[in-house]
Amino acid sequence: MKKIAVIGGGITGITTAYALLKRGFHVTIYEGHRYAAMEASYANGAQISASNTEVWNSLPTVAKGLKWILRKDAPLLVNPKPSWHKLTWFSEFLAAIPNYAANTSHTTRMAIAAREHLYSWAEAENIDFDLKQSGILHVYRTQAEFDTAAKVSKLLAAGGLERQAVSPEEMRSLEPALKGQFYGGYYTPSDSTGDIHKYTQGLALACQRLGGKIKYQQAVNTIKADTQQVQLVTADCTDATEEHRFDRVVICAGTASKQLAASLGDRLNIYPVKGYSLTLPLKDEVSRQAAPNVSLLDEATKLVASRLGESKLRIAGTAEYNGYNKDIRADRIQPLVDWVESCFPDVSTEEIIPWAGLRPMMPNMLPRVMQGKCPNVFYNTGHGHLGWTLAAVTAEMLSDLVEKA
Repeated sequence: MKKIAVIGGGITGITTAYALLKRGFHVTIYEGHRYAAMEASYANGAQISASNTEVWNSLPTVAKGLKWILRKDAPLLVNPKPSWHKLTWFSEFLAAIPNYAANTSHTTRMAIAAREHLYSWAEAENIDFDLKQSGILHVYRTQAEFDTAAKVSKLLAAGGLERQAVSPEEMRSLEPALKGQFYGGYYTPSDSTGDIHKYTQGLALACQRLGGKIKYQQAVNTIKADTQQVQLVTADCTDATEEHRFDRVVICAGTASKQLAASLGDRLNIYPVKGYSLTLPLKDEVSRQAAPNVSLLDEATKLVASRLGESKLRIAGTAEYNGYNKDIRADRIQPLVDWVESCFPDVSTEEIIPWAGLRPMMPNMLPRVMQGKCPNVFYNTGHGHLGWTLAAVTAEMLSDLVEKA
C-alpha cells in the first residue's frame, strides 16, 4: 500500500490521516508544534454548525465591511494597507458573489454529511470532547436581521437543513440564561458543539493506534515531487534537517498551505483571516447557573457562545484581515467581554483566557480538496471558519481522490 505524508496536525490533517489509515494507507503526519491542534484548532467557537454555512460573498457583507473599516472593535475588520495578496483575494471574493446561493447550499450539504463521520469516529475511538447536542440558536435584535435570516434559511433548506423560527418567548424557553432585547431567532436542533482541541488530540491518538506515525516538532522546509515520488526536507526544533521519501503527499497546513502549494507550482489563494476567542472558567456556582447551555450566535455582533462541559464557556468570533499576524489585541478581545457582561451578566469575567488564530480562507469560502499539477500531490485545506464543521467530510473526499489516483 502507498506511503503517504500528511502535512499538518490540526483538525483537517488529523481527520485526513485517520480517513486514509482506515482505508489501509501507510500514513505519516508532520506537525511543527509539540502537540496536535495548536493553531486554528486550539480554541475556536466550538460550534459544529450546519446552520452557519452561509458564505460571506454578498453585497451586504461588503457594505458592512466598508462601514466598519475605521472601527477597531468592528466584527469584520480590514486593515486598509494594500498588499498584492489582499487585493487578489478580495477581487476573487467579489467575483464569487454570483455563486453566493449555490455555494451556501453546497456547504450546508457538506456540513450535514461531515457531522455523521465526526460523531461515528468519536464513538468508535471513545473520544470525549465535551459533545453537546443541544442545537444552536441564532438570535436577531432587529426585524431587518430576522427577515434576512428567513432568506438564508431557504438556502440552508435547499442544502437539506431545517431550522425553525422562534419568538423571543420561545428563545427564553430554549435558553433562560440569555438576557437582553431580541426581535426573534432561528433554532437548529440538529447542530451541536464540542471541544475541537480535545477531539483532534483524541483522533491523533487513534491514528497512532491504527499504525500511523506522527512526527511532532518537524517543520516541512521543502517539498519536491515528480510522477515517481515525493521528497520532504524537515527541520526539528534544533534546526537539524532530515530527508524523507513518500509515494504521495497531502497538504493540510492551514494558512501555510499557500506557500507550500506555490513551491509545487500550484495556486491556492488562501488568506489568513484572524479570529478571536476567550474562554471563561466557570469557577463558582453562580457563574455555572448563569452561563448558557444552548449554543448561541448573535447576528449583530457576529459572536458565538458555547458551553464546554460544566466548567467552561467559550466566546468567539470576529474576522480580521491583517496578514499573518497572530497578535492578541486588547481592543478586539474587549467586545467579547462586553458581550458576556451584557447577555450573561451573572457570569464572572474576572478571569479570561484570550486567544487568536488564523483561519485559512479561500475567496469563495469553499475548502479546496484537489489533486495538484503533480499527480502525487493533494490538498485538503482552506476551510476558513468552518474547519470544525467540514473537516470530516473533506477528509473522506480527499481519501476518495487518493484511492482513484
